[in-house]
Amino acid sequence: MQETQAAQSARTRRRGGRLVAGTIAVAAATALTIGGSMAAQAAPPVDKQKIAEINLLTINDFHGRLEQSGSTGGAAALAGAVKEFSRGNTNTVFAAAGDMIGASTFTSFIQQDEPTIVALNQMGLDVSAVGNHEFDLGFADLTDRVMPLADWEYLGANIYEKGTDDPALPEYWVQDFKNVSIGFVGAVTDELPSLVSPAGIASIDVGSPVVAANRVADQLSDGDPGNGEADIVIMLVHEGAATTSIASAIDPTSRFGDIVLNANDNIDAIVSGHTHLAYNHVIDGRPVISSGQYGQKFSNMVIEYDTLGDEIVSMHNTVYDVAVRDSSGSVVGYAYKEDNKVQRTVDDAVEVADVLGSVVLGTAEENFGRAVAADPSTSTSFPENRGGESTLGNFVADVQLWALNVDGTRSVDVTFMNPGGLRADLASGEVTYAEAAGVQPFANTLVAMDLTGAQIKQVLEEQWQPAGASRPFLKLGVSEDFTYTYDPAGPAGDKITDMWLAGVPVVLGDTYSVGVNSFLASGGDNFSTFAAGTNVSDSGKIDLQSMVDYFAEFGSATTDIAQRAVGVNLPGGSTVAEGESVTVNLSSLDFTRDEIDADVVELYSGGVLLATEPIDTAYTPTTDEVGQASVTFVVPSGVGPTTFDVVVPSTGTTSSFTLDVAPL
Repeated sequence: MQETQAAQSARTRRRGGRLVAGTIAVAAATALTIGGSMAAQAAPPVDKQKIAEINLLTINDFHGRLEQSGSTGGAAALAGAVKEFSRGNTNTVFAAAGDMIGASTFTSFIQQDEPTIVALNQMGLDVSAVGNHEFDLGFADLTDRVMPLADWEYLGANIYEKGTDDPALPEYWVQDFKNVSIGFVGAVTDELPSLVSPAGIASIDVGSPVVAANRVADQLSDGDPGNGEADIVIMLVHEGAATTSIASAIDPTSRFGDIVLNANDNIDAIVSGHTHLAYNHVIDGRPVISSGQYGQKFSNMVIEYDTLGDEIVSMHNTVYDVAVRDSSGSVVGYAYKEDNKVQRTVDDAVEVADVLGSVVLGTAEENFGRAVAADPSTSTSFPENRGGESTLGNFVADVQLWALNVDGTRSVDVTFMNPGGLRADLASGEVTYAEAAGVQPFANTLVAMDLTGAQIKQVLEEQWQPAGASRPFLKLGVSEDFTYTYDPAGPAGDKITDMWLAGVPVVLGDTYSVGVNSFLASGGDNFSTFAAGTNVSDSGKIDLQSMVDYFAEFGSATTDIAQRAVGVNLPGGSTVAEGESVTVNLSSLDFTRDEIDADVVELYSGGVLLATEPIDTAYTPTTDEVGQASVTFVVPSGVGPTTFDVVVPSTGTTSSFTLDVAPL
């Protein structure tokens, strides 16, 4: 595997009153290199007989990916990698940065992730931070069911008993080897209350990850055996950088940047996760790493410790792929031999899931896909873009609208679907129970509530996430007949320009019946306005069951390739004159997947065609701006508010905006 070498100048810290200095060297695969190469400072000679070498194997965001599929090697291949890197060195620790379970594929999901826990036990996982998905079924499920099943230690130093400073979870774990000990401090993102159902974590408080980690690292380094001691301290944190750039990791306005920049000198390395990215940085002489997602990659950090001088000599991390690729980037196999015991666990789990999930629900006439965070014309893998409108998100919103209205107990006007609740695409062809479950694995219930038009506008404004959020924009799926426009250049909190329901403008002072899943209803993903809804009623219908019922009723589903949100930016403002040449910048005219391309956009006023422009479908990351066109037209005669209609004939997208036309 190709690597490059990077090193930082010696970093010093004080542990137990002893001055400790070390040179930190980190190796990264070529694609994961940050910052180029720098020569390490010369270090004094070390007695090699006194060097203890530790292998620290790490993963993050496994999410119950038991089976092999494309880039994902599955649990057995990952176990083979762990076995290979552990062979010959008894000083090996296998650690994780959270989300080992939850948001899992059907095989694990349908069995409440118990096969995944068994497989990770068999791999020898030693310790993990808790991730947000460990709390999907609530804190009590984590402590009463998951943790007793897991042979590893789950850590959450920033989780406290409600209203106290008392730890609600183990804060640290120490592995003692001959003449050296390595300690782990675990923490989870402090966004946790917005990422899981608040009702499930009502008995706990969530504090700052870095404050908690610093506190515990200091305890492990103070020379007092009574509160734990470790020669090396690793922070396992379920929080991560928004991109793979080093600038993102040290962004002081982000949650992860706060952790990286404020972790104290008693923390020797940061192993992170949550954002599903792979990066391999050295920041202020400290490794800051993440290994992607689903066990597709893993890291091996070789730590050399001078037991005589009582200091770290080096920390050298490499991120490895489990998959083997050919020159075109296609997966042609896996680099590590599958572990037989783990494979039997996977096979048994698949056998159970096959029985439970083989029932065909109906037919998808076309692909229903999530938005992608990579250019389809140049990329071989397509991580999801939660900031893009998608056929899948809109379809799920349609299903939930139907499900809430079908029994006639309450009429719902519009439904919204959070992109993070869509965990797999829905391919064309027969749709089985297992495939439907893969799309929505969280077992949320459907909730109806009343919101004013102004509150609906505020919900849409909340798609632009708070400063420091891991993902800056979360695009809500919306049900059919609800459309809106927004100005991407507008000020925060005032980007939504118009909303329509069945072609009628949404009135800010009127009340509408809105449907969402229980996660959103409790304010999840920072959509706090949903939590302020009135006349709230939980239908008790599970989101997955709603899709099962939908296919039972209709038999098949067809994608709607019309955009339900369109960006409209008027550089010259909304007041114009008759006969004036005006330019409007349009965006979000196309999806990011393999739907029919939006080729041209037409602009009308009063049924008269004013202009036609080609659409630029170039990929734009993290947002919903794919499909852009700048349309210049001459304002027709007639004064006062004038409506201009936007039409994309190839996809059926229609929208409009209003200009205040003044006389010449």
